[in-house]
Amino acid sequence: MYTTPAAQRPSKARGTVGVMADDPTVPIAGEPVGASTLLEALEQLRAKGFDRDMFVTADAMVRCGSCHHDMAPSELNLVHLLRLEGVSDPGEEAVVLALECTVCHARGTAILRFGPEAGPQDDAVLLAVADHR
Repeated sequence: MYTTPAAQRPSKARGTVGVMADDPTVPIAGEPVGASTLLEALEQLRAKGFDRDMFVTADAMVRCGSCHHDMAPSELNLVHLLRLEGVSDPGEEAVVLALECTVCHARGTAILRFGPEAGPQDDAVLLAVADHR
């Protein structure tokens, strides 16, 4: 399921981004929706051109799979964020970040865990990534 901060959802009353949404379940036009599995989320993002792999490193950087440049989470160009939650298994909690490399401009995805199964690197990246969508 795709989630967006409420302040960025379009308002029914005004139809503009940046105004508090009346209905937080209304998806933003053009955004991936309906992914219930990690595979579905990755397929949706690949169809949008995010076909490279990005990796979280041991020192909480994000490495581009194309040019191998390590980016600090605060430098990331975050384009989409999809949050997946397992129906009954907390171990299935994941976030898929759709990113663009700041060096080679490759578009790819990084998969991070959150919740009880998250490692310290994933936590550090999620806390530091700047959401400029």
